[in-house]
Amino acid sequence: MEKAMRRHFFHHSEEVALNSRSAYVQGLDAEKQHCHWCQIRTFTTHSRYPITIVNNVDDTMIQSNFRFMDESIRANDVEPTRKEFLTGCDCDDDKGCRYDSCTCLQDVEDESEDDGDDSSNSDSEADDVFFEDWHRKKLRKKPYAYHSNGARTGHLRSKMLTSRNPIYECHESCICSPDCPNRVVERGRKVPLQVFRTENRGWGVRSTVDIKKGQFVDKYMGEIITAEEATRRRALSHIAQRKDVYLFALDKFSTPDSFDERLRGAPLEVDGEFVSGPTRFINHSCDPNLRIFARVGDHADKHIHDLAFFAARDIPRGEELAFDYVDGVDDSDMDALDPEKQKDMARCLCGSKKCRGYLW
Repeated sequence: MEKAMRRHFFHHSEEVALNSRSAYVQGLDAEKQHCHWCQIRTFTTHSRYPITIVNNVDDTMIQSNFRFMDESIRANDVEPTRKEFLTGCDCDDDKGCRYDSCTCLQDVEDESEDDGDDSSNSDSEADDVFFEDWHRKKLRKKPYAYHSNGARTGHLRSKMLTSRNPIYECHESCICSPDCPNRVVERGRKVPLQVFRTENRGWGVRSTVDIKKGQFVDKYMGEIITAEEATRRRALSHIAQRKDVYLFALDKFSTPDSFDERLRGAPLEVDGEFVSGPTRFINHSCDPNLRIFARVGDHADKHIHDLAFFAARDIPRGEELAFDYVDGVDDSDMDALDPEKQKDMARCLCGSKKCRGYLW
Protein backbone atom coordinates (compact mmCIF):
# COMPACT_ATOMS: atom_id res chain seq x y z
CA MET A 1 0.00 0.00 0.00
CA GLU A 2 2.84 2.37 0.82
CA LYS A 3 4.29 1.80 -2.64
CA ALA A 4 1.01 2.76 -4.33
CA MET A 5 0.71 5.87 -2.18
CA ARG A 6 4.24 6.90 -3.05
CA ARG A 7 3.47 6.58 -6.76
CA HIS A 8 0.36 8.76 -6.32
CA PHE A 9 1.97 11.54 -4.29
CA PHE A 10 5.19 11.80 -6.29
CA HIS A 11 3.94 11.27 -9.85
CA HIS A 12 0.23 12.04 -10.16
CA SER A 13 0.75 15.77 -9.73
CA GLU A 14 3.10 15.98 -12.70
CA GLU A 15 2.24 18.66 -15.23
CA VAL A 16 2.91 18.31 -18.95
CA ALA A 17 2.55 20.56 -21.96
CA LEU A 18 -0.99 20.71 -23.28
CA ASN A 19 0.11 19.71 -26.77
CA SER A 20 2.15 16.77 -25.56
CA ARG A 21 0.40 13.43 -25.93
CA SER A 22 3.31 11.07 -25.54
CA ALA A 23 2.82 7.44 -24.58
CA TYR A 24 4.05 8.35 -21.10
CA VAL A 25 1.42 11.07 -20.68
CA GLN A 26 -1.34 8.82 -21.94
CA GLY A 27 -0.20 6.10 -19.57
CA LEU A 28 -0.11 8.56 -16.66
CA ASP A 29 -3.66 9.72 -17.43
CA ALA A 30 -4.88 6.13 -17.48
CA GLU A 31 -3.06 5.46 -14.22
CA LYS A 32 -4.72 8.45 -12.56
CA GLN A 33 -8.17 7.26 -13.64
CA HIS A 34 -7.59 3.99 -11.78
CA CYS A 35 -5.97 5.57 -8.73
CA HIS A 36 -8.23 5.52 -5.67
CA TRP A 37 -6.64 8.64 -4.18
CA CYS A 38 -7.13 10.55 -7.44
CA GLN A 39 -10.77 9.44 -7.57
CA ILE A 40 -11.38 10.65 -4.03
CA ARG A 41 -9.76 14.01 -4.77
CA THR A 42 -12.42 14.70 -7.41
CA PHE A 43 -15.20 14.71 -4.79
CA THR A 44 -16.62 18.21 -4.35
CA THR A 45 -16.53 17.82 -0.56
CA HIS A 46 -12.96 16.49 -0.38
CA SER A 47 -11.28 19.65 0.92
CA ARG A 48 -13.80 20.08 3.77
CA TYR A 49 -14.72 16.48 4.59
CA PRO A 50 -11.90 14.30 3.24
CA ILE A 51 -11.92 10.55 2.77
CA THR A 52 -8.70 8.77 3.70
CA ILE A 53 -7.44 5.21 3.30
CA VAL A 54 -5.11 3.59 5.83
CA ASN A 55 -3.76 0.09 6.36
CA ASN A 56 -1.63 -0.58 9.43
CA VAL A 57 -2.34 -4.31 9.41
CA ASP A 58 -0.90 -5.80 6.21
CA ASP A 59 0.03 -4.97 2.61
CA THR A 60 -3.47 -5.47 1.17
CA MET A 61 -4.77 -2.87 -1.27
CA ILE A 62 -8.37 -2.06 -2.14
CA GLN A 63 -9.09 -4.08 -5.28
CA SER A 64 -7.75 -2.27 -8.32
CA ASN A 65 -11.00 -2.60 -10.31
CA PHE A 66 -12.98 -0.72 -7.67
CA ARG A 67 -13.82 2.93 -8.41
CA PHE A 68 -14.73 5.55 -5.79
CA MET A 69 -17.68 7.77 -6.71
CA ASP A 70 -19.81 10.36 -4.89
CA GLU A 71 -23.09 9.73 -6.72
CA SER A 72 -24.88 6.62 -7.94
CA ILE A 73 -25.02 5.94 -11.67
CA ARG A 74 -27.82 4.34 -13.67
CA ALA A 75 -27.25 1.39 -15.94
CA ASN A 76 -28.12 2.06 -19.58
CA ASP A 77 -31.41 0.17 -19.34
CA VAL A 78 -32.62 2.09 -16.27
CA GLU A 79 -34.70 4.99 -17.55
CA PRO A 80 -34.72 8.26 -15.60
CA THR A 81 -38.04 9.87 -14.71
CA ARG A 82 -39.24 12.17 -17.48
CA LYS A 83 -38.89 15.86 -16.58
CA GLU A 84 -42.59 16.57 -17.03
CA PHE A 85 -43.33 14.27 -14.06
CA LEU A 86 -40.87 15.98 -11.72
CA THR A 87 -42.45 18.37 -9.24
CA GLY A 88 -41.29 20.21 -6.14
CA CYS A 89 -42.79 22.26 -3.36
CA ASP A 90 -43.68 25.93 -3.78
CA CYS A 91 -42.87 27.04 -0.25
CA ASP A 92 -41.75 30.66 -0.47
CA ASP A 93 -40.25 30.47 3.02
CA ASP A 94 -37.84 27.69 4.00
CA LYS A 95 -39.51 27.35 7.41
CA GLY A 96 -42.70 26.22 5.68
CA CYS A 97 -40.91 23.08 4.49
CA ARG A 98 -41.25 21.63 8.01
CA TYR A 99 -45.05 21.47 7.85
CA ASP A 100 -47.69 19.48 6.02
CA SER A 101 -48.39 22.42 3.73
CA CYS A 102 -45.14 21.43 1.97
CA THR A 103 -46.01 19.09 -0.90
CA CYS A 104 -42.74 17.19 -0.39
CA LEU A 105 -44.17 15.96 2.94
CA GLN A 106 -47.60 14.97 1.64
CA ASP A 107 -46.99 11.23 2.12
CA VAL A 108 -45.58 11.41 5.63
CA GLU A 109 -47.64 9.35 8.08
CA ASP A 110 -45.89 10.38 11.29
CA GLU A 111 -47.77 13.37 12.72
CA SER A 112 -45.75 13.68 15.93
CA GLU A 113 -44.08 16.91 16.95
CA ASP A 114 -40.36 17.29 17.66
CA ASP A 115 -39.40 15.06 20.58
CA GLY A 116 -36.85 16.42 22.98
CA ASP A 117 -35.56 19.40 20.98
CA ASP A 118 -32.63 20.98 22.77
CA SER A 119 -34.11 24.43 22.40
CA SER A 120 -32.59 27.52 23.93
CA ASN A 121 -34.91 30.34 22.94
CA SER A 122 -32.42 33.16 22.63
CA ASP A 123 -33.40 36.58 21.29
CA SER A 124 -32.09 35.61 17.87
CA GLU A 125 -34.52 32.68 17.83
CA ALA A 126 -37.59 34.65 18.97
CA ASP A 127 -38.91 35.20 15.46
CA ASP A 128 -38.49 31.53 14.61
CA VAL A 129 -40.40 30.48 17.73
CA PHE A 130 -43.26 32.90 16.95
CA PHE A 131 -43.39 31.66 13.35
CA GLU A 132 -43.47 28.00 14.44
CA ASP A 133 -46.14 28.62 17.12
CA TRP A 134 -48.30 30.30 14.51
CA HIS A 135 -47.80 27.38 12.13
CA ARG A 136 -48.65 24.84 14.82
CA LYS A 137 -51.99 26.56 15.50
CA LYS A 138 -52.88 26.89 11.84
CA LEU A 139 -51.56 23.63 10.42
CA ARG A 140 -51.32 21.39 13.51
CA LYS A 141 -49.16 18.77 11.81
CA LYS A 142 -45.38 18.96 11.65
CA PRO A 143 -44.21 15.88 9.72
CA TYR A 144 -40.65 17.18 9.22
CA ALA A 145 -38.22 14.33 10.06
CA TYR A 146 -35.53 16.40 11.77
CA HIS A 147 -35.07 18.39 14.96
CA SER A 148 -35.86 22.05 14.37
CA ASN A 149 -34.04 23.84 17.17
CA GLY A 150 -31.01 23.69 19.40
CA ALA A 151 -27.86 21.61 19.23
CA ARG A 152 -29.57 18.76 17.37
CA THR A 153 -30.94 20.85 14.52
CA GLY A 154 -30.86 18.80 11.34
CA HIS A 155 -30.55 15.46 13.18
CA LEU A 156 -33.26 12.82 12.88
CA ARG A 157 -35.87 12.95 15.63
CA SER A 158 -35.70 10.00 18.02
CA LYS A 159 -39.11 8.63 17.01
CA MET A 160 -38.05 8.75 13.39
CA LEU A 161 -34.71 7.15 14.14
CA THR A 162 -36.31 4.10 15.73
CA SER A 163 -38.95 3.71 13.00
CA ARG A 164 -38.72 2.19 9.56
CA ASN A 165 -40.44 5.15 7.91
CA PRO A 166 -38.97 6.72 4.78
CA ILE A 167 -37.57 10.24 4.84
CA TYR A 168 -39.11 12.80 2.49
CA GLU A 169 -36.95 15.80 1.60
CA CYS A 170 -37.06 18.87 -0.58
CA HIS A 171 -34.92 18.75 -3.72
CA GLU A 172 -33.70 20.57 -6.81
CA SER A 173 -37.20 20.91 -8.30
CA CYS A 174 -38.43 22.85 -5.25
CA ILE A 175 -38.71 26.63 -4.97
CA CYS A 176 -37.19 26.65 -1.47
CA SER A 177 -33.54 27.61 -1.15
CA PRO A 178 -30.53 25.26 -0.98
CA ASP A 179 -30.38 26.13 2.73
CA CYS A 180 -33.86 24.71 3.36
CA PRO A 181 -33.79 22.72 6.65
CA ASN A 182 -35.46 19.82 4.87
CA ARG A 183 -32.47 19.17 2.59
CA VAL A 184 -30.15 17.30 4.96
CA VAL A 185 -29.34 14.31 2.72
CA GLU A 186 -29.73 16.54 -0.33
CA ARG A 187 -26.77 18.68 0.79
CA GLY A 188 -24.53 15.63 1.05
CA ARG A 189 -22.00 14.15 3.46
CA LYS A 190 -20.52 16.47 6.09
CA VAL A 191 -18.53 13.87 8.00
CA PRO A 192 -14.88 13.03 7.20
CA LEU A 193 -14.53 9.26 6.78
CA GLN A 194 -11.59 6.89 6.86
CA VAL A 195 -11.48 3.48 5.16
CA PHE A 196 -9.16 1.31 7.24
CA ARG A 197 -7.95 -2.28 7.39
CA THR A 198 -9.41 -4.28 10.29
CA GLU A 199 -7.74 -7.19 12.02
CA ASN A 200 -10.20 -9.88 10.93
CA ARG A 201 -13.00 -8.40 8.78
CA GLY A 202 -11.26 -6.89 5.79
CA TRP A 203 -11.84 -3.19 5.28
CA GLY A 204 -13.94 -1.07 7.61
CA VAL A 205 -14.98 2.57 7.98
CA ARG A 206 -14.67 5.05 10.85
CA SER A 207 -14.95 8.79 11.29
CA THR A 208 -12.14 11.11 12.34
CA VAL A 209 -14.65 13.28 14.27
CA ASP A 210 -17.42 12.59 16.78
CA ILE A 211 -20.83 11.85 15.28
CA LYS A 212 -24.04 12.75 17.11
CA LYS A 213 -27.15 10.59 17.41
CA GLY A 214 -29.44 11.18 14.44
CA GLN A 215 -26.72 12.83 12.35
CA PHE A 216 -26.59 12.04 8.64
CA VAL A 217 -23.37 10.23 7.72
CA ASP A 218 -23.49 9.37 4.00
CA LYS A 219 -25.43 7.52 1.32
CA TYR A 220 -24.87 4.01 -0.02
CA MET A 221 -24.03 4.46 -3.69
CA GLY A 222 -23.37 2.25 -6.66
CA GLU A 223 -24.72 1.24 -10.03
CA ILE A 224 -28.53 1.19 -10.20
CA ILE A 225 -29.55 -1.91 -12.14
CA THR A 226 -32.71 -3.89 -12.93
CA ALA A 227 -33.80 -6.88 -10.85
CA GLU A 228 -33.04 -9.13 -13.81
CA GLU A 229 -29.48 -7.84 -14.03
CA ALA A 230 -29.05 -8.25 -10.26
CA THR A 231 -30.15 -11.89 -10.53
CA ARG A 232 -27.69 -12.43 -13.37
CA ARG A 233 -24.83 -10.96 -11.32
CA ARG A 234 -25.71 -13.12 -8.33
CA ALA A 235 -25.56 -16.19 -10.54
CA LEU A 236 -22.13 -15.20 -11.88
CA SER A 237 -20.75 -14.52 -8.41
CA HIS A 238 -18.51 -17.24 -7.00
CA ILE A 239 -20.51 -17.16 -3.79
CA ALA A 240 -24.02 -15.74 -4.23
CA GLN A 241 -24.26 -14.65 -0.60
CA ARG A 242 -21.07 -12.65 -0.99
CA LYS A 243 -22.71 -10.68 -3.81
CA ASP A 244 -25.67 -9.93 -1.55
CA VAL A 245 -23.33 -7.92 0.69
CA TYR A 246 -23.11 -5.30 -2.07
CA LEU A 247 -26.63 -5.49 -3.57
CA PHE A 248 -29.42 -3.43 -2.00
CA ALA A 249 -32.97 -3.62 -3.36
CA LEU A 250 -34.80 -0.30 -3.73
CA ASP A 251 -38.01 -1.96 -2.58
CA LYS A 252 -39.29 0.39 0.13
CA PHE A 253 -42.28 1.44 -1.98
CA SER A 254 -42.76 -1.70 -4.05
CA THR A 255 -46.34 -2.94 -3.99
CA PRO A 256 -48.54 -4.81 -6.51
CA ASP A 257 -51.34 -2.28 -5.87
CA SER A 258 -49.37 0.82 -6.86
CA PHE A 259 -50.65 3.15 -9.58
CA ASP A 260 -47.02 3.47 -10.72
CA GLU A 261 -46.10 0.48 -12.87
CA ARG A 262 -42.47 0.89 -11.84
CA LEU A 263 -43.46 0.14 -8.24
CA ARG A 264 -45.67 -2.84 -9.13
CA GLY A 265 -42.85 -4.90 -10.58
CA ALA A 266 -39.54 -6.16 -9.23
CA PRO A 267 -37.55 -3.29 -7.67
CA LEU A 268 -34.33 -1.85 -8.97
CA GLU A 269 -31.16 -2.69 -7.03
CA VAL A 270 -27.96 -0.81 -6.17
CA ASP A 271 -24.72 -2.71 -6.80
CA GLY A 272 -21.77 -1.17 -4.95
CA GLU A 273 -19.22 -3.94 -5.43
CA PHE A 274 -17.11 -2.22 -8.09
CA VAL A 275 -18.35 1.40 -8.08
CA SER A 276 -19.40 3.09 -4.86
CA GLY A 277 -18.48 5.51 -2.10
CA PRO A 278 -16.72 4.83 1.21
CA THR A 279 -19.89 3.40 2.79
CA ARG A 280 -19.47 0.33 0.61
CA PHE A 281 -16.78 -0.76 3.10
CA ILE A 282 -18.98 -0.47 6.21
CA ASN A 283 -19.18 -3.80 8.03
CA HIS A 284 -22.12 -5.56 9.66
CA SER A 285 -22.89 -5.59 13.37
CA CYS A 286 -25.72 -7.25 15.28
CA ASP A 287 -25.51 -4.21 17.61
CA PRO A 288 -25.00 -1.42 15.04
CA ASN A 289 -24.30 2.28 15.55
CA LEU A 290 -25.84 3.20 12.16
CA ARG A 291 -29.25 2.73 10.59
CA ILE A 292 -30.11 2.94 6.93
CA PHE A 293 -33.23 4.76 5.66
CA ALA A 294 -35.00 5.18 2.34
CA ARG A 295 -34.82 8.86 1.41
CA VAL A 296 -37.15 10.33 -1.22
CA GLY A 297 -36.55 13.56 -3.08
CA ASP A 298 -39.02 13.92 -5.91
CA HIS A 299 -42.08 11.70 -5.39
CA ALA A 300 -41.87 10.62 -9.02
CA ASP A 301 -38.51 9.02 -8.19
CA LYS A 302 -39.68 6.67 -5.45
CA HIS A 303 -38.41 3.72 -7.47
CA ILE A 304 -34.88 5.24 -7.35
CA HIS A 305 -34.84 6.42 -3.74
CA ASP A 306 -31.62 7.05 -1.84
CA LEU A 307 -30.22 4.81 0.89
CA ALA A 308 -29.06 7.10 3.69
CA PHE A 309 -27.04 6.22 6.80
CA PHE A 310 -27.80 7.98 10.11
CA ALA A 311 -26.14 7.53 13.50
CA ALA A 312 -28.31 5.40 15.80
CA ARG A 313 -26.45 6.78 18.84
CA ASP A 314 -23.54 9.07 19.64
CA ILE A 315 -20.40 7.66 17.99
CA PRO A 316 -16.98 8.78 19.26
CA ARG A 317 -14.26 9.45 16.72
CA GLY A 318 -12.32 6.35 15.73
CA GLU A 319 -15.10 3.86 16.53
CA GLU A 320 -15.83 1.56 13.61
CA LEU A 321 -19.11 2.32 11.84
CA ALA A 322 -21.48 -0.60 11.33
CA PHE A 323 -25.08 -1.36 10.43
CA ASP A 324 -27.25 -4.47 10.52
CA TYR A 325 -27.17 -6.09 7.08
CA VAL A 326 -30.51 -7.82 7.76
CA ASP A 327 -32.21 -5.05 9.73
CA GLY A 328 -35.89 -5.87 10.07
CA VAL A 329 -35.63 -9.48 8.90
CA ASP A 330 -37.06 -12.00 11.35
CA ASP A 331 -34.29 -14.28 12.58
CA SER A 332 -36.22 -15.83 15.47
CA ASP A 333 -35.77 -19.33 14.06
CA MET A 334 -31.99 -18.94 13.64
CA ASP A 335 -31.22 -21.23 16.59
CA ALA A 336 -33.52 -23.91 15.21
CA LEU A 337 -31.45 -24.34 12.06
CA ASP A 338 -29.74 -27.69 11.88
CA PRO A 339 -25.93 -27.98 11.42
CA GLU A 340 -26.30 -28.89 7.77
CA LYS A 341 -28.06 -25.61 7.00
CA GLN A 342 -25.58 -23.66 9.08
CA LYS A 343 -22.74 -24.88 6.85
CA ASP A 344 -24.11 -22.71 4.04
CA MET A 345 -24.68 -19.64 6.20
CA ALA A 346 -22.38 -16.63 6.46
CA ARG A 347 -20.78 -16.55 9.90
CA CYS A 348 -20.93 -13.23 11.71
CA LEU A 349 -17.68 -11.79 13.06
CA CYS A 350 -19.05 -8.59 14.60
CA GLY A 351 -17.98 -9.63 18.11
CA SER A 352 -20.81 -7.75 19.83
CA LYS A 353 -22.60 -9.10 22.92
CA LYS A 354 -25.78 -9.31 20.82
CA CYS A 355 -24.13 -11.29 17.99
CA ARG A 356 -26.58 -13.71 16.37
CA GLY A 357 -23.76 -15.93 15.12
CA TYR A 358 -24.72 -15.79 11.45
CA LEU A 359 -25.55 -13.07 8.93
CA TRP A 360 -28.07 -15.16 6.97
